[in-house]
Amino acid sequence: MAQQAGFGKKYFRAFVSGFFVAVPVTVTILDRLAYVARVDGASMQPSLNPDGGSSCDIVLLNRWSVRNYRVQRGDIVSMVSPKNPQQKIIKRVIALEGDFIRTLGYKNRYVRVPDGHLWIEGDHHGHSFDSNSFGPVSLGLLHGRASHIIWPPSRWQRIEPSIPIDRKPVLQTSQKASEDED
Repeated sequence: MAQQAGFGKKYFRAFVSGFFVAVPVTVTILDRLAYVARVDGASMQPSLNPDGGSSCDIVLLNRWSVRNYRVQRGDIVSMVSPKNPQQKIIKRVIALEGDFIRTLGYKNRYVRVPDGHLWIEGDHHGHSFDSNSFGPVSLGLLHGRASHIIWPPSRWQRIEPSIPIDRKPVLQTSQKASEDED
């Protein structure tokens, strides 16, 4: 009987020590590499949540790919809302720093995206709180890039960067434009 008690203690200690290793490793992975997020609302329809209603897409947000603020036009990104730091938003990158963009209702009809900023928009115009409401967004607010839809299973897919034809920048900076063509 005493032998069984020692046996149980051994497994308990192994579990506890494994737990204290697994938790920091998991936190590090979620902090540095990727995590999953639920996409609520209609602002990214039809790309995300195409059916609307009660079903929500769950996406994999790749933090590693944005660690040096390397995003491209057409990427769907998650960022801290410039109007509410407690909220994260998910939008499509329409223009990069230095690009000139024709806006949809912003205070200026045409805007040059300042250095260190992005122009982001939801795919469902009129149902999106985006750069057309608050202007260019600082790269420092960038949190992750949506790389895959992982739920529901019927929508499993890789998310490819794309920009609607009518939303391409009016003028792209030559350096960024040549990178996009490669």
